[in-house]
Amino acid sequence: MQALEVMELDQKIDLVRELDGNIMRCVRDQNGNHVIQKCIECVPTEHIGFVVSAFRGQVASLSMHPYGCRVIQRVLEHCGGDSRGQCIIDEILQSACILAQDQYGNYVTQHVVEKGKSHERAQIISKLAGQVVTMSQNKFASNVIEKCFQHGDIAERDLLIREIVEQTDGNDTLLAMMKDQYANYVVQKILETCNDEQRELLVSRVKGHLQALRKYTYGKHIASRVEQLCGEGDAECDS
Repeated sequence: MQALEVMELDQKIDLVRELDGNIMRCVRDQNGNHVIQKCIECVPTEHIGFVVSAFRGQVASLSMHPYGCRVIQRVLEHCGGDSRGQCIIDEILQSACILAQDQYGNYVTQHVVEKGKSHERAQIISKLAGQVVTMSQNKFASNVIEKCFQHGDIAERDLLIREIVEQTDGNDTLLAMMKDQYANYVVQKILETCNDEQRELLVSRVKGHLQALRKYTYGKHIASRVEQLCGEGDAECDS
């Protein structure tokens, strides 16, 4: 594998060609996946088209595989601008919600949200927007939702925030999120990343729950953060 780093280009191309027909077997292999990753890293995209093409139609299942998810991330890093790489991204976008909830697939979805093009991120956010609450309560998808707040623009954050604060009467949804072992981190990320107007909206919804929040393991952090924000003059807190 280290040979790929020091070989001349024509030697690298010859070596990679020997893998033709065995790409998928290598990707799913404990050692073979490292070789495929190294090929993607070290050989120019135009010479490894057959490698990337082997993943067509199977991107979702590979993204949910412990080794495959690493290989797909290498493709995103090194072949994203290529038309073949775009086909890989398109398949990820189609399965974004399923991947977000998977223990390996969530890393692939996060990668696109964090490092993909703005229209790709927008597609993922629009798909997640209708199920922000359930996704936030999922161990793996909650990480994706946090990334959406971290890398989304103001309008995208607004779409997600409004889904949370307007979903039920009496703000039950927001309270459920703040008490949840995973979703509470999403609420913390919202408070950290949103603009003043969005923060005021959220703080106004949280204020009424401060007493209750202090009793919950996961709510304590949010209660203290909201109190801190109130102390900074963002909003008035009721005692």
